[in-house]
Amino acid sequence: MLVFLLTLGNLVTAQNMGLVDNANSPYTKLQTIGLADVQWTDGFWKEQFDLETQVTLPYMWQLYHNDSITHAYLNFEIAAGLVKGKHEGPSFHDGDFYKIFEGMAAVYATTKDKKLLKEMDEAIELIGKAQRIDGYINTPVLIEERWGTLGEEELKKQLGFEKYNMGHLMTAACVHYRATGQTNFLEIAKGVTNYLYDFYKQASPELARNAICPSHYMGVIEMYRTVKDPKYLELANNLIDIRGTTADGTDDNQDRIPFRQQKTAMGHAVRANYLYAGVADLYAETGEHQLLENLESIWEDVVYRKMYITGACGALYDGVSPDGTSYDPTVVQKIHQAYGRPYQLPNATAHNETCANIGNVLWNWRMLQITGEAKYADIVELTLYNSVLSGISLDGDEFCYNNPLNVSKHLPFDQRWGSKREGYITLSNCCAPNVTRTLAEINNYAYSLGKNGLYVNLYGSNHLSTTLQNGKRIEITQSTNYPWDGNITLNIDKISNDEMSIYVRIPSWSSGGTLSVNKTTVSDQLLPGTYFEIKRKWKKGDSIELNIPMEVALMESNPLVEETRNQIAVKRGPIVYCLESDKLPENTSINQVSIDKALNFETVKTTINSREFLGLETLINFKDTTWNGILYKPKSFESKQLKVVFVPYYCWGNRSLDEMTVWLNY
Repeated sequence: MLVFLLTLGNLVTAQNMGLVDNANSPYTKLQTIGLADVQWTDGFWKEQFDLETQVTLPYMWQLYHNDSITHAYLNFEIAAGLVKGKHEGPSFHDGDFYKIFEGMAAVYATTKDKKLLKEMDEAIELIGKAQRIDGYINTPVLIEERWGTLGEEELKKQLGFEKYNMGHLMTAACVHYRATGQTNFLEIAKGVTNYLYDFYKQASPELARNAICPSHYMGVIEMYRTVKDPKYLELANNLIDIRGTTADGTDDNQDRIPFRQQKTAMGHAVRANYLYAGVADLYAETGEHQLLENLESIWEDVVYRKMYITGACGALYDGVSPDGTSYDPTVVQKIHQAYGRPYQLPNATAHNETCANIGNVLWNWRMLQITGEAKYADIVELTLYNSVLSGISLDGDEFCYNNPLNVSKHLPFDQRWGSKREGYITLSNCCAPNVTRTLAEINNYAYSLGKNGLYVNLYGSNHLSTTLQNGKRIEITQSTNYPWDGNITLNIDKISNDEMSIYVRIPSWSSGGTLSVNKTTVSDQLLPGTYFEIKRKWKKGDSIELNIPMEVALMESNPLVEETRNQIAVKRGPIVYCLESDKLPENTSINQVSIDKALNFETVKTTINSREFLGLETLINFKDTTWNGILYKPKSFESKQLKVVFVPYYCWGNRSLDEMTVWLNY
């Protein structure tokens, strides 16, 4: 896409901007490509994008206009004074609608579907009518002010997600502006950001604490990058400065201590990962060393001690803060949907909220842009393929709030969120809109631009057409059956004949890969977890081939993870596999299955709900003894064998509601 610049006051329009506009961020090594620079052409992500455009996005857009279920769109109509009524639904309903809107804008960037543009314009007009003259917008408050139908006590409860809603509005407005070139939604977002600037200039730390889930950190920085108003950067700094300065802060809300003192991951995992992503954005603009030092320390705590093998985050449904506790039982801090202690990674009761996993992507993506280090791209890939995709059904219209690694029908209790995907998760449907926007935007993660050339981050058949940092155009066609096959080809379709570098990511899980240019081997000693630089004068018709063996890996955990000690998980490439119980004998629990590490796995083409993928066929050992009412009994070594097919973890629960496990005894 050509670059068009329109000066509107201090506003600059550049329609090659991506999800974030870090082209002028002084402390980033990489910058994003434009929203429309990558088109999926075939294979895994093309199939997922088609599902997004044909099923998921239309389903969610209609759902959030259906006032008998969600009330979200009707809340805006009531707030605008078009109809009388009361606010219904969770206090984060506004933000969830903005997420769906953002997904719609991202899809429009690549499809130019005029129907989407019309629907977005109608929604923007309504949101503008609801906005208060001082820029404030949050429908629970606006409805109470206009109609007085909510009640003071209920209103206080609703205030908690006020800034979360505003943050998603700001982010959606920036994406919409970059996708369409229109400023109608951006003007609304400017009013919101100006309101927050004035609010935080006067607000006490106690008054400012209603920012429960800090999406507005990312939103404010993105507004600063888009509008170029220096007071927005001042606001972002103030958001960090004011954090953790109350006497009653909590780990659950990430404000027991100031962020500049925080070295480990704590509390509610969605709030945590959103905060870390926002702080990474702030570092990209200010270069404050303390922020990056803390982010790196927290990252190591998460990846090496608190993250699941699927990239999921937030092990605990409920618990006690490991750091913010006291011996006085009356002041022990409770936490929920949260990071726990190091190596505390239960499987059947794992929370792993889909939003937290998406937050992990947002955070690691920003760390990649800042540092150019492949380890962050590895986490983006791991999380997208496993704990993000597990949050949506193969049919594209049912969703998971939590993502356990073991599902057992023998658990003697009911969890608040079960193991069944739903079309609408009552009072907790935030994850469905988040998946909707994320799957619309994955093409933006495929490549990055560096000072010396192009970085290849994710693999999937696509066509790239973008402008390098030196202003030269480049077009590349990528062909691959990844993640089922490790053969990737990059064909150069257009390029200047200047010397430049193409950096090819060598996944951390890989070994024995080879890289060639124009059929000549460049290296057969590729270092996993790095970018391999190929620097040369390129010409049209050149090709790069990366061949990565896709071997099945039997994974074990650190022995300090008690629940998976002496167990293994099955992984092939970036895909984590699981075993479902639908083919097991009737009286056999998934927890009575074991696997022989000496057995071979055979890849087999498998289909669930018309979606094809590679399953892994092998023999397992199983016992058909029962444990009803028994806590301990003598060990039995007798078992039977059965041939089964392991399926990708993201596929679990699509064909039955039986049991499932990622980790197995061996």
